[in-house]
Amino acid sequence: MTILQDKTVLVTGAGAGIGRAIAIAMAGNGATVAAADIDAAAAARTAADCPKEGEAGSNRRAIAIEADCGDVASIDAMVARTIAEFGRLDIIVNNAGVTRYAYIMDLTEADWDRIHRVNAKGVFFCLQRAAREMMNQFETNGGGGRIINIASISGRGYAGASNAAYAASKGAVIALTKMAAQQLGRYNINVNAICPGVPRTELGARNAATRAAARGLSIEQMQAEQEAQIPIRRANTPEDIAAMAVFLASPGARNITGQSYNVDGGLVPS
Repeated sequence: MTILQDKTVLVTGAGAGIGRAIAIAMAGNGATVAAADIDAAAAARTAADCPKEGEAGSNRRAIAIEADCGDVASIDAMVARTIAEFGRLDIIVNNAGVTRYAYIMDLTEADWDRIHRVNAKGVFFCLQRAAREMMNQFETNGGGGRIINIASISGRGYAGASNAAYAASKGAVIALTKMAAQQLGRYNINVNAICPGVPRTELGARNAATRAAARGLSIEQMQAEQEAQIPIRRANTPEDIAAMAVFLASPGARNITGQSYNVDGGLVPS
């Protein structure tokens, strides 16, 4: 039996990058997966690529959900659809997020609102809505659940953050993780966060391209410079983050809560 057999997982921002890798890894470890994304076609591709029953590390099924994680009504509908399809919600991975590369003095009110709408407000209401289902499960059968928030080393003061508003939003996720763990623990709900370092994702590549252009470098030069600052000399792949998410969802992490783990090759001290 795989470690997440009979578990239902909802992953937001599952259409690409880290979210896609997490959804596929959860399915590969036996979970039933709801892959949610604002891009319905991208969510559908992820769901289609999740391992199917009979394959190594099988799951019963995976579905795609179109959802805007900055809109509370859309969040409610996303969780309700998951429950309607699978009857329960054991794990949510709050991964959906947005950013752009910008100097602090160039950020606008629109930037702040766009970033915090998804990265802070969205994570909170996804957490709250999922926790409501998990509390009901605890009252019914002692089940509870796991909440995994994708934060960032930017929330710990990493100087290479894409922008200050993004850093503030991820700092909020780290603080929320601690508070939620304290208040939800009595319902057998574990709440933890993962803080990725330098990513090799589509979003990370776009930010690297903007940085490189501003400094007259090639993207390859920019990425090499970034990796030279990492003690282990290796940037994150989405699969690195997915591996930590699977662990935090697994039975082996049952007594871990309120923690925010850097997965950054040693770039930023915890």
